[in-house]
Amino acid sequence: MQFKFISYIMGCITIIVKIIEKRKSLELRRSGCSVKEIANDLGVSKGTISLWVKDVILSKKAKRSIENKMTAGQKASILTILTKTKNKEREATKFAKSVLSNFVTNNLFELILCAMIYECEGCKINKEVAFTNSDPNLIKIFIQLFRKSFDLDEKKFRVCVHLHEYHNINKQLNFWSKTLRIPIEQFSKPYLKKNSGINIKIGYQGCVRLRYYDVSIARKFRALSREFMNMGL
Repeated sequence: MQFKFISYIMGCITIIVKIIEKRKSLELRRSGCSVKEIANDLGVSKGTISLWVKDVILSKKAKRSIENKMTAGQKASILTILTKTKNKEREATKFAKSVLSNFVTNNLFELILCAMIYECEGCKINKEVAFTNSDPNLIKIFIQLFRKSFDLDEKKFRVCVHLHEYHNINKQLNFWSKTLRIPIEQFSKPYLKKNSGINIKIGYQGCVRLRYYDVSIARKFRALSREFMNMGL
């Protein structure tokens, strides 16, 4: 019993130390320290430090400080990696465009695609059509396909937006209202997540839960995606 208690205490201490180290790493990064410097200072691996500070937004002064500490070889290496990555992205884009150049869609394909997107990101119970996502493009595509595939009553749509405390609520509601083409009057009160302000995601528009109350359509979605996968294509 005493051994378990000591182990518990030691585990708590370890967690507290990690929290302190992470906060210190964020402070050092904002001040313009490199990942290597922070790792050496805290005695933590560079991989862990990279993970901790990846979302830190650097000031111009901090960026200059980090860049000035890089050797010519490091800068050349980073430039080479970036160039290779861009070339690979261009090749991937070229491939995608060639595949889609002769692509022809139809109502059946759009219905199946809508059902499969819903299978991945939608609600898994047949009480309602509920789709949750933070990617504006994906949820926009889903609702477009959804509207094309079924004869819908637009008044049945309900939306709840999950935001962080640093968001401008009115701005985000207007953004999602325009993206989804659903009046703000059909939005419920936004859910605000607590945020320390340390990690602010630039360009993050919040997470949306889209609901459409129709049991029949929800069942059809689940059945269509299930039967399509059972075909084993």
